[in-house]
This record gives sequence, C-alpha cells and structure tokens, in this order.
Amino acid sequence: MLDFVIQQPIISALVALSGLGILFGALLGFAAEKFKIEGDPVIDQIDQLLPQTQCGQCGFPGCRPYAQSIADGDEINKCPPGGQSTINSIASLLDVPAPELDQEHGQEEEVKSVAFIREDECIGCTKCIQACPVDAILGAAKLMHTVIADECTGCDLCVEPCPVDCIDMLPLEVGIKQWQWPSPPLPNGLIASDKTHHGLNHEDAA
Repeated sequence: MLDFVIQQPIISALVALSGLGILFGALLGFAAEKFKIEGDPVIDQIDQLLPQTQCGQCGFPGCRPYAQSIADGDEINKCPPGGQSTINSIASLLDVPAPELDQEHGQEEEVKSVAFIREDECIGCTKCIQACPVDAILGAAKLMHTVIADECTGCDLCVEPCPVDCIDMLPLEVGIKQWQWPSPPLPNGLIASDKTHHGLNHEDAA
C-alpha cells in the first residue's frame, strides 16, 4: 500500500480527498437532520396567501417578513396589492375579523399593472435593476434595459430611481394566465340540496 502511494501520488491524493469529501458530507447531512429547525406552518400559509410582490408597502422588506409579523400578532390589512381578498383569506385562516385595507399603506388597484421601459430613452444606469426585488429587469451598465413582463409584480419600485423617467406602469392585459372563471351566483340563496329538500317537503305536504 505504501509503495502504491509513493508510486501514484496524484491518484492517492484524489482518493484521499474523495474520502474526506464523503466523510464530511455525511457528517453535514447528519447534522442537518439532527439539528433541523422546524418552520412555523402558519407563517408559510400566510406567506402563500400574500401576493409576493415584495413591494414593501406594508412596511416590511418583503412578503415573508410581513407574514412573520402577522403570525406574531400584527395587523393583516397592510397589503394594498393583495387587497381585500387577501385580507379576507388571511382572516379566514387565522379565524379573526376581516378589517378593511389600511389606506395609509396605499390603495388597492382594480387593474394590475406591470413596468414598461421606453427603451429608446434608457441610458443604462442600472438603478432600476438594483431596485427590482424580483429580478424582473434585464440589462447591463450603459446598455438598454427591458422588463420581463411575466416576472414583474407591479410593485413600481423601479419607477422612482430612474433618473430619466423612462419607466411607465401599464395596465396588465388579461390573458389566459390571469383570467378566472367567475363563480356562478347561488339561486335564491339556496344550494341544490336545499331546493331538493324543500321540493320533497312540498310534495309530502301535498
């Protein structure tokens, strides 16, 4: 064995390094499972209900920190992008009353919008790229920038930093991805089983 190590030092070094890698990998994997910290499922559920715009209008740097704060007892009505529907969903999850949106944090927009860069006016300063919390803007220094519309959350954080004011927030056109089938209204406030039940009662009475 010693003769092989002396004659093949490179192969021996590779085998030794591979062995150490496997050993340390196994130790790290064991430590990760042994000392794993379980996340709060309530925070995860609240975070899933938030719109993930990462706009900061709620006063937090993103949706996840706001979800954490809500789980700790903060108000649930600070998210203008989510609007009243998000407030209602969180209230239902936490089994608390659903307040109206706190107007101090902004107003709910009926039509969602996305950023649009007028590319012929862009000077390539990269300030909008730095401001975008979801990396939805492509470009490089002194080169034209453009917005990936499918990735843009409409937070408008890129508008103010632009020194040449070449970014517009345009209404998002409703396509297959955004369109939802409207829920049909309940007939006379009754569900089908109720109507059937009432019909049977009338027949029995007759």
